[in-house]
Amino acid sequence: MTSAAPCARIDVTLPEGRARLEALRGKLVSQGDVISPAGRQKTIDVFGEPLSPRQVVERICADVAAQGLDAVLDYTRRIDGIEIPRDGLFVPPEALATAHREVGGDFLDSVRRIRANVERFQKAILSRDVSVPLAGGGSLRQRYLPLDRVGVCVPGGAAAYPSTLLMTVVPAQVAGVGEIVVVAPPTKYGSENLHVLATCHELGVTKVARCGGAQGVAALAHGFPAEQGSGGLVRVDKIVGPGNLFVALAKQHVFGTVSIDSIAGPSEIVIVADDHGHAEYIAADMLAQAEHSPGSAILLTASRRLADAVADALVRRLAILERSDLTRDSLERFCGIVITADDAESARIADELAAEHLSIDTLDPEATLASIRHAGAAFLGPWSPVAAGDYAAGPSHVLPTGGTARFAAGLSANEFLRGGSVIHLAQADLAAIAADITRIADTEGLTAHRRSVEARTAQP
Repeated sequence: MTSAAPCARIDVTLPEGRARLEALRGKLVSQGDVISPAGRQKTIDVFGEPLSPRQVVERICADVAAQGLDAVLDYTRRIDGIEIPRDGLFVPPEALATAHREVGGDFLDSVRRIRANVERFQKAILSRDVSVPLAGGGSLRQRYLPLDRVGVCVPGGAAAYPSTLLMTVVPAQVAGVGEIVVVAPPTKYGSENLHVLATCHELGVTKVARCGGAQGVAALAHGFPAEQGSGGLVRVDKIVGPGNLFVALAKQHVFGTVSIDSIAGPSEIVIVADDHGHAEYIAADMLAQAEHSPGSAILLTASRRLADAVADALVRRLAILERSDLTRDSLERFCGIVITADDAESARIADELAAEHLSIDTLDPEATLASIRHAGAAFLGPWSPVAAGDYAAGPSHVLPTGGTARFAAGLSANEFLRGGSVIHLAQADLAAIAADITRIADTEGLTAHRRSVEARTAQP
């Protein structure tokens, strides 16, 4: 293996190997307390003191909850350096239409094809009402109703993300959500971006707020009245979509006031490969995640030949990347080529890592997947790059990170539904369970519960 390889080589068959893997794993879970020197200085400039990211978010959210639009505009000016007039928070409809006309036709064709892919998959998995008939003539039902209003966060710091709109808005529309509000920072990659605005217009999104960060999240969670300006904003029921550390912490802060999809950390991929793995494809997928910067990429393999080949491919491919400096930094900090004892150990470690993206490049990917329970999304075989899921396949690319795939799932149309039970008993149905209700109610000392049944079942 070349000495210039940017990834750490970790051999878990050696005594120190497991400790090194655990140290790498510990870097992948954001604790919300790490900030760059530039970010710390920005905090001092805005707040006059070196607050932690969590303290910053708590202050912003409290101010937006108390002051509404005034606080949103104030923080947008102080943090983003953009002065937005009181009546200019939302992108005008004509600006959305203009972007749609000006963007290239090939781009819109791609948006339409991807939208169709996402719709097809999301409709197929959508939860549907279920009815269970009862012997006495009544029924038990589970019904699913769409949320009234949803907020979507679209990043706009280092790149534009029309894909985020497709992977959040379309599932919400499939579920039947009544209103979708998009928030994006007022930057050339956010709410001022031609492709982002054109995608909003193509998807039928008419409310796009020119604010991002914690203030954007807080605005969605709390809303503000029409008399404050910009026509007002009604609080949403759920906030979805990715963002930086401050967006993630803000979503965590407002959870309970509204629902959220997840508290996302850095993007990540874990690749399980055997000696049949394709070194060039594996290296390309590792670089694709690392270029998120921060982004994590871990290869698990028992094949030392493949490990060497992947390391060499990383060096060659990194040299021609446009974002090579940022990508190299991610690889050096968050990447690992991990040598395992055998293929079973590779799968076992992948299951423990519970990664956002699990890529399997083995002789029998389905058999390998059968031994791995935990992953946000799985990509099987050499022709299933993570980029296909990121952009076009159909499942949403909003996925659990940092090991949370052990208990969390990716965003889908079902996350925009609220399930509720409907109990409609006939007289005979109540009579059939009355004795059991009475016994349990008496056991718990809740005699009014028992009497509410007896009032209906007692003989005259």
